[in-house]
Amino acid sequence: MKESTLTYSQAKQELEAIVSAIESGELDVDALTEKVRRASMLIAFCKEKLTKTDEELQKILEQIQ
Repeated sequence: MKESTLTYSQAKQELEAIVSAIESGELDVDALTEKVRRASMLIAFCKEKLTKTDEELQKILEQIQ
C-alpha cells in the first residue's frame, strides 16, 4: 500500500499483522528482514501522524481558550 493513501488505522493493522507473523516464528530470514524493514517504516509513519494530530489539537484548544 502506498504511504500517500495509508491511514493510521491501516498502518496499525499492518503492524499488528507483522508482529503476529514474527511471533509465530514461521518467517524465513529474508521475509523477516523485509517485515522488520516495513514495520520500521510503519512505526515512523504512525509516530509522524500522531505528532501532527497532537499539534493540530493543541492549536484548536488554544483557539478555544
